[in-house]
Formats: sequence, structure tokens, C-alpha cells
Amino acid sequence: MSEVVYDKSRLRRARIAVAAVFCVHGAVTGSFATRVPWIQEHASVSAGMLGLALAFPAIGASVAMPLASRISHRFGARNALRGLLALWTLSLILPSLAPNLLTLCAALFVYGATSGMSDVAMNALGVETETRMEKSIMSGLHGMWSVGALIGSAAGTVAAHLGSDARLHHALAAAALTALGLAACQGVLDLQATPEEEVPPRFSLPPKSALLIGAVGFCAVFAEGASLDWSAVYLRDVLDSSAGVAAASTTGFTLTMAVARLAGDAVVNRFGAVRTVRVGGVLAALGGLLVVLASHPVMAMGGFALLGLGIAVVVPLAFAAAGRSGPNPSQAIAGVATITYTSGLIAPSAIGTLADATSLVTSFGLVTLLAFGLAVFAGVLRTDGRKAARPQSPRPTEETSR
Repeated sequence: MSEVVYDKSRLRRARIAVAAVFCVHGAVTGSFATRVPWIQEHASVSAGMLGLALAFPAIGASVAMPLASRISHRFGARNALRGLLALWTLSLILPSLAPNLLTLCAALFVYGATSGMSDVAMNALGVETETRMEKSIMSGLHGMWSVGALIGSAAGTVAAHLGSDARLHHALAAAALTALGLAACQGVLDLQATPEEEVPPRFSLPPKSALLIGAVGFCAVFAEGASLDWSAVYLRDVLDSSAGVAAASTTGFTLTMAVARLAGDAVVNRFGAVRTVRVGGVLAALGGLLVVLASHPVMAMGGFALLGLGIAVVVPLAFAAAGRSGPNPSQAIAGVATITYTSGLIAPSAIGTLADATSLVTSFGLVTLLAFGLAVFAGVLRTDGRKAARPQSPRPTEETSR
């Protein structure tokens, strides 16, 4: 991408703009998740068929994400994000229109594909903004995604409580979020490919620079997916908790992650990405150990909260490290995103399969082991571009460079 020099006030505006983009992206996910029961009933699919259909967003994302870097190269980072984010917000309309399993799978494939491509584009711009500001902002950006998801889910909960038709709800939400997304995109960095820059391939395997970084992200997302989908079941089945207490464990895990991400940049700027992830891995492993050894629901809830705290900043830092690990940030981020999406896809079923063969306690023993892997392999997040995580001497601004 071209090296345009921005002054500090312009970079601050760009940071706010890309944070708003993350919030809009999360709001789409929250809006969809709350209306899944309505969509299931409208499409007349069983629980098993719904489980099959819900695999298609991850499949669509994994297939389409490598295209994002080529689109950004062709149209420029801002225009690419503007178009891809609009496609994502508008795709919210599709699942509620599906009358059967086949059309629902197709709708969710498109929903996932547009999600994945816009995810790569906004993370690439987030990494570039972070690099130019020379301080960590990625954790806060992902925290804003969580805020958006909470806002979207809150609005969806109200709509469901009022008995609103999801087709109308999602049409109105898509229109509002598309307008907000387009407005936010006006403020992000406008980066263009240089003439000598190589055109990214349409499809490619993750670059080597992204594999080890992606493995760290895989561990974190596996623990996240396992905790989100199985924490309530664990408290109910293993510790004989009430439905309310079991649900509270999932809520606590989610809130811990959101708060930790919003506060994470200050920690990363103070201690650096590697040390932060190393300590986070230890905390997450201790949390997993608490879950495995729990004899009382409160002990398990504390364990899940520690898991959320420990893994919260790993994925944002993995994206940041990928974006600084090679000459093409979008391609490297797409590689890491593909690996992490795959982890999120297989984690819930892997936990269930292992639980059927052994027990849920054994399954969370695996989660604990993977969490400890974060502490062991955190060093792969140290790249030549790590200035963004530990500020060094300032770059020249637009004024001082003249």
C-alpha cells in the first residue's frame, strides 16, 4: 500500500472511524443471533438441520476471505471496506427470507462469505492504523466489535419479545447498519496499492508467516468456542446447576472478554504483545484447571471468567502480528482469519465428540492444555513490526516531514 503520511489528529479520526466499523460489524452478528429461533421456525428445520445450516457461515467465510486482499489491492482499502461492509450488513436480510433448509444454507453461506471478507478488510485497516499510531489499538477495536454485538443482540431481544417478524426487523436493522457503516468508512485511512506491488492471488493457502501466528489464534478461538457453547452445559450436567446459574456462566464469560478487550490496549502498550499473551495464557490455563477441578458452580464460573480474561486479547494481537509479518497485510490476516474461523467451526463439535467418548471434564482438560499453549508459543507474535505494541521514536507527521 502507498505510504501516505498522516498527522496525529487525522490518525485519531481514523481510529475512531475504524472502531465504528468494528462496532457495526459486531451489531450484525448480534442482530442475527437473537432471531435464530424465528429463522428455524420459518424455515421449518429440525435442531439437527439447523446445526448443519449454522456451519455454512464459517464455510463461506473460509472460502471467501482470501479474496479480500485482492479486492483491497484492486479498489483501495477504503473503497474495498466500504463495499464489503455494505454487502455484509445487507446480507443480514437473507437468512430470515429462507423458506427451507437448502435456501437457508445458501443464505448463510453468503452471510458468512461477506462477513469474512469485510472482517479481513477492517482488520487490515486496523493494523495499518495501529502501525502508524505506534501503539496498540487492536484489542480495543475488537472490544468495540463485542460492544456492537451486545447492542445488536439487545435490540434483537426487544424485537423478539415484541413478537416482531424477523424479516421486518432484519430489513430495518440492515438499512440502519448499512448507513452507519458507509458513514464510518468515510473516515478510515485511504490506502492504495503502489504500481510495483504484486497482485495477490484470488485463492491461496495461508502464507508461512501466518501459520504459527494462526496456531496461537487457533488455541484461543478453540477455548472461546468451547466456553461459549459448553459452559452452561458443563455447569448443568457436571455440577447439577440450575438453568439460571448455568446461563450466568456464559454471560460472565462474554462480559469478561468484552471488558478485557476494551482495557487490553493499555496493558499491551505497557508490557508488549508477547508478555501480555504469555500471562494471559497462564491465566486461561488456571481458569481451565479451575473448571476441571470444580466441585461447586461458583468455582467453575470463576474458571470460565479467568478463561475469558486470559484469551480476550489473543486474536486481536494475532491479527496485528500477521499484518506486520510480511509484505501483504491483507493476505496474512486472511490466512490467520481462515485458521481461527476453522477453529471456531470445529471446537463445539470436537468438545461434544470427546465428551461422548470420555466426559466433559476431559474435554475441558483439552481446553486447558490449549490455553497453556498460548503461554508457551506467545513468542511467535514478536515480529519485526512490533513497534506498534511498544512505542518507539515517533514517525514524522505530515507537518514535520516537509
